[in-house]
Amino acid sequence: MRRTPDSAVARHLTRRRLVIGGVATVGLVAGGAVASRAFEDDGADGVVPQVRPGRLLTGSFSSAARRGQRCGWGLALPPGHSRDLPVAVVLHGRGNDHASAFSPGYLGLDRFLAATVAGGTPPFALVSVDGGESYWHARDDGDDAPAMIVDELLPLVARHGVRTDRVGLLGWSMGGFGALHLTGSLGPDRVAAVAVMSPALWRDYADTAPGAYDDADDFAAVDVTSRQESLRGIPVRIDCGRSDPFAAATRDYVRGFERRPAGGFQPGRHTVGYWRRMAPRQLAFLGDHFAASARGDRGGPLAPPDSVSA
Repeated sequence: MRRTPDSAVARHLTRRRLVIGGVATVGLVAGGAVASRAFEDDGADGVVPQVRPGRLLTGSFSSAARRGQRCGWGLALPPGHSRDLPVAVVLHGRGNDHASAFSPGYLGLDRFLAATVAGGTPPFALVSVDGGESYWHARDDGDDAPAMIVDELLPLVARHGVRTDRVGLLGWSMGGFGALHLTGSLGPDRVAAVAVMSPALWRDYADTAPGAYDDADDFAAVDVTSRQESLRGIPVRIDCGRSDPFAAATRDYVRGFERRPAGGFQPGRHTVGYWRRMAPRQLAFLGDHFAASARGDRGGPLAPPDSVSA
């Protein structure tokens, strides 16, 4: 089955939202003015820092958990650090791969990491891996990306000197959902903190992108929107653009927490420019909570929301 990249899914949901809201016809009459106003609150695009990144180790492996598929990976270290660092696993969006996280033409997270650590955030490493189009959960065809991460990727990068006893998780779009799902599965004994941008969340199976789930039962089994309790004891940061088509479902999800996560809803859409703008805050959040975890402060107070639009 052909699966749609996150950007195309976002455009589809945006068009659907405009039609349901009854403004599509008005937009045609007004020459697109309504649609333009719907996205006027975009904010400035983030810019990848012009800094020298640390070492980027890359490779690939044949994944038994993913039915023998070849999975590329990249391990980014901050400058001046090489061993005994905690590591955050980066889950990419739909239509991306492991290289998207560190490409200077896309997210450039290795450069953001270098700048964040230079600014005083405690050092840690980032590892990205190919998850395919699986929406980062076990599928009926046997493709099990979470098992690949836990049973294959983490032991592999541990041999390169990073600590994998308690990891962080970071993801955008499809990977944002995946990070929340995997965090809930692993629990506070294995996860020090999770930070997501524009998580691809839906209220109902009927609204989901084609191929994201096997069927309604699969959606119900892994849907995170009513499982906030599974993240108890884990610091959580969630950021989403106010004009993102996933914003409404994400707001509902955030409201379901007993203690509101860090982050918030800022000007922006479902774009790489928005994710670049949020990257420094997401990385600082992970680094600070890795440090707190090392001190034994597990699941401590969450940072207040940055810019929440209810």
